[in-house]
Parts: sequence; structure tokens; C-alpha cells
Amino acid sequence: MDINLVLLHLAKNFLYMKVFHTEAEWRPIWASIFKENKKIGFVPTMGALHQGHLDLVAKSTASMDITLVSIFVNPTQFNSSDDFKKYPQTLESDLALLEAAGAAYVFVPSVTTLYPQPTRLRFDFGALEQVLEGKFRPGHFNGVGLVVAKLFHLLQPHRAFFGQKDLQQVAVIKRLVQDLSFTLSIEVVPTRREKDGLAMSSRNMRLNQEERQQALLLYTQLAQAKKDLLTGVLWAKVQATIEEAFSKVANCQLEYVALVHPETFEIFDSFTQDGPRSICIAAYVGQVRLIDNLPIIP
Repeated sequence: MDINLVLLHLAKNFLYMKVFHTEAEWRPIWASIFKENKKIGFVPTMGALHQGHLDLVAKSTASMDITLVSIFVNPTQFNSSDDFKKYPQTLESDLALLEAAGAAYVFVPSVTTLYPQPTRLRFDFGALEQVLEGKFRPGHFNGVGLVVAKLFHLLQPHRAFFGQKDLQQVAVIKRLVQDLSFTLSIEVVPTRREKDGLAMSSRNMRLNQEERQQALLLYTQLAQAKKDLLTGVLWAKVQATIEEAFSKVANCQLEYVALVHPETFEIFDSFTQDGPRSICIAAYVGQVRLIDNLPIIP
């Protein structure tokens, strides 16, 4: 079915929220907002929304005049076509959640809207894209940079809201804003967790009941690692303990665990308290790749 027809049908069902999918639709809306000197808060998403996304929307509605959300599963940031195909898409329920949360506008572009022709543009984020997510997902941050730059350019918000769970992505986007002289500000919102500690993620939808329980290993190991480091346990021992814990669970494969500076992503071999420090972790639970992080020293 044509996505434009779907969106037209859905848009008629919303009383206070407007759904649009082209730049041409947004231009007169933005001009009216600008004329009234109102400020736009922007929450970019890939859909499959959960409470973590809604926290971002809540931050925007509390501090900005207008809240704009985008829903777009960006193909250029997936280094696996299979991962792209399996990414959850729940547009109708997403839109209902956003209206209830107070979003005023939702941008749902097609791939051809944002990528009318193949792009050869390449970003170089230096060391930021050479470690952790950048190392294990080659090309990922170039795709993130492309789509975020396009969204910022097309929509021209005053402030954008991102979740702390994607800590390295936040660092990349801050670099993008600085290097390309975007005039908007970036606000980072703490990770929303389930009651048992698991970081909320759209990918959690793909976990079966057993995998959902096994996925807790990421958070429990992060929490214990923070406690150990702050009580004097050496990082090398903490790291080895985490690796051993994952080796004992057949369905869980640790990809990396690292002690980093949360802005530069310098990787440390030992823990000191002379600056910000976070632990980042990535692992496969079954076929689902999950990431998480925990600040040790904010």
C-alpha cells in the first residue's frame, strides 16, 4: 500500500497532531512558527516507540513551544541488510502514542524523500568512529551523520533531544553540530530502564521470553562494575569478571565492554576519578544485538 495514502488516512484520525511526509508540507508550517517566534523541539526516532522515546517527547513539550518528531528507519546506518529488514515498524501505534504525549507534528518521510538519489557524501568523525560501535558497525556513524544532517537542515529545529543509551551516537551528533555550524542545541536525556534494569530499546521487541531474561546480564554487569570500580577494584579485574559472566551464558555473546570518556570516547586501561568516565557494553542475545552504558563519574 502507498505510504502516502496510509499517512493521509491516519492523519484524519488525529485532532491535535499533524502528520506530514515532505519538505514542501513543512515549509509553510515552519514559516508560521518562525513568524510567531516560537521554538521547535525535535525528537528524531526510527519508530517502534517505547517509554524512552516518550521521555524525550516529554522533555521537549515541557521546555519548547512546539514538539516535532520524526519516524524514519534509516537504511544508510545499517551495516547489515538483515538487521534493517527485521527492525520493528509500528507506525500506527507510534502515532497514537505521540499524539497522547503531546507532539504537535510528526514527519514520516519515505526513503526517496530523504535520499532522492544515492549519496556519495562521507563524514569523517575521526577517533569517534574508530572504536566500539564504529569499529563493530563500519559505516554506521556515516549513515547516522547523513540522516541527522538532512533532518536538521530540512526541519530547522531549535533544540534536538537524544537518549543517553546511544552514548557514542550522541558524541558523534555533537561533533556534527559543531563542525557543520548548526545553530540548534542538543539535550541528552537519561536512559529509561525497565523495572529490572534492562535499558528500553526497540530491539527488545525481538527478544523471546528466555532471551528477555538473559538480556538483563548487560545491566547487572554494568551495575556491579560501577560498584566495584568505586570501591577500588581494578578495571582489568572488573573487565575480566564481565567477560567470564558472559562466557557462562551460551546464548549471550559479548562483543565489547570498555571504560571510556563519554565525550571523546578515549578508551582507558585503568580507572581514575580525574574526569568523566562511563562503561559501554554491546552483546548479542540470541540474534539480537543490544547496547548499554552506565556513567561511573558524570
